[in-house]
Amino acid sequence: MEETKTFKGDEKERTRRKFPVIDCDIHNTLSSETVLYPYLSERWRRHHQMLGAPDRVGGYVPRGMPYGARYDAWTPSGNRPGSDLNFLQEQLLDLWDIEYGILNCLTPVCEMPNLEYAAAFARAVNDWQVDEWLDPDPRLRASMIVVCDDSKFASQEINRLAKDSRFVQILLLARTMEPLGRRKYWEMYETAVSHDLPIGIHFTGVGVGPITAVGKPAHYIEDHTGMTQAFQTQVTSLVCEGVFEHFPTLKVALIEGGFAWLPPLMWRLDRAWKKLRDEVPYLKRLPSEYIRDHFWMTTQPIEEPPKPEYFQQLLQHINADERLMFATDYPHWDFDSPDHTLPTNLPPKLKRNIMAENARAFYRL
Repeated sequence: MEETKTFKGDEKERTRRKFPVIDCDIHNTLSSETVLYPYLSERWRRHHQMLGAPDRVGGYVPRGMPYGARYDAWTPSGNRPGSDLNFLQEQLLDLWDIEYGILNCLTPVCEMPNLEYAAAFARAVNDWQVDEWLDPDPRLRASMIVVCDDSKFASQEINRLAKDSRFVQILLLARTMEPLGRRKYWEMYETAVSHDLPIGIHFTGVGVGPITAVGKPAHYIEDHTGMTQAFQTQVTSLVCEGVFEHFPTLKVALIEGGFAWLPPLMWRLDRAWKKLRDEVPYLKRLPSEYIRDHFWMTTQPIEEPPKPEYFQQLLQHINADERLMFATDYPHWDFDSPDHTLPTNLPPKLKRNIMAENARAFYRL
């Protein structure tokens, strides 16, 4: 695979691509939290003025770049990357001819111990997304921000927004207060399936302890690489707690978590289940069968084996022709451009499915 490009040049490369593109991971950002004041009640505006909100999702080790962003993604006025729709249109939607883009606004909602405040904040972010992003640009779709650690608050927000088809999934973070299979989250899943809305689990979050099982990492590279541990835990929990037996139509997208770890996890779970199935008698099938039926993945970041044939084997293992969806991760530093994400030797139909058609079906676009 070729090096990612983040600049406007190379028109020849861009015109060579003939596939439609649906970007499943675009990060729109608040230029400041005060932009939410029109969407917050007087009570919560005063609360924010007095106490503020956590500054950064997952900010427990220094980032290599502020907000993990590309150097060229800061707006002309100096605002945070991803905070200006016009600039995002210029750098991403128009430049790469994006047919649809899914907004994943990473907020500090998951880090707010006052869940009532978090619910008000989430509601404000969602209303801000409607006014400032969805209404001005019909190419955009959004993920609902919810307080997942209070299923009643989460369900209320899902019910409020479900009538707006531009909200295409419910956004959770990979590091939650408890594994997502726990019953405290089930009311949220019940509400999600009642509206035929998938769950998106995105890279980052703080959780209740260190990112690793043995303590805090010292470097950003450890944090960035080690987040797959959280994704593996969530997949295992959702399967082993029986979530998909209770909610057989629930769909889950794993966003910005990679995917090369998934086949060995399936093999290990299947082996363990054959020996320990009496512990989870409600599981009627192999764990790998639940995973293949209920999980989708995004491309960014892509693990890149040293030999091209290994990569094609990996795609077969994860059923990429149906389950893998393209993502740029704009405006982050490891942004993947549409014309340099996939190897040139992939079959055209597979490329088309990954670049657009799998997402079109998943999000009903």
